[in-house]
Amino acid sequence: MLEIKNLMVFYENAIAINNVNMRCKEGVITGVFGANSAGKSTLMYTISGIILDMKKKEKMRGGERITVLGSITYDGSDILNMKPSERAKKGIILCPERRRIFPESTTLENLKIGGYLATRAQAKKTMEYVFAIFPALRELKGREGGFLSGGEQQMLAIGRALMAQPKLLLLDEPLLGLSPKIEAILARTVKDINRETGITILITEQYARPILPIIDYAYVLENGGAVLEGTSQELMENPDVKSAYFGL
Repeated sequence: MLEIKNLMVFYENAIAINNVNMRCKEGVITGVFGANSAGKSTLMYTISGIILDMKKKEKMRGGERITVLGSITYDGSDILNMKPSERAKKGIILCPERRRIFPESTTLENLKIGGYLATRAQAKKTMEYVFAIFPALRELKGREGGFLSGGEQQMLAIGRALMAQPKLLLLDEPLLGLSPKIEAILARTVKDINRETGITILITEQYARPILPIIDYAYVLENGGAVLEGTSQELMENPDVKSAYFGL
């Protein structure tokens, strides 16, 4: 479904993504692990196309130059220079780091905003599915997003992304700052979403242990480069990987 070749991203003279090659097969969950500043969010911005908006805004205000090189192929088409809105129409949907919900809008309004690409029938069906996998959100439909807990906001962010009818769902550090109990709930739910809907998922995390059991294949980023890859079992059997990235 998604293939990245020789991807490089520069912020001025600083390299954020260094010659990354990666594949996300259709219908599976792929993980990307790495420490802070390893390049995880830049990778997600580049796949979703948001990097192009960032590049345009920086150029308009005379800020740092952003350069993107390489190729990103999605369903057989090169999308490297495709607008983020066009990528979204193709089913590439980003659930960003730190949730980025609309704090002054209610839970229900946030979900409806996410469904702007859906037909009425799709939006209705997906909203019921979101309430089924996140029952707490049904009880919080009228509450403003800013008054939700961190875990509830993350549920809402994932639900809002599902409302956009993704074929490739990009989850950027969805467990950041959450309790172990909520981490476990969300990890199980991500696996359920993949199994029940067939949506392809690419998920990034700094600490891999909570999501290691749910992924099919993973890459490890260091200083913008992919230094390791393999199945969850292969990575777990590597003692250096267990110590450095999985907290074991």
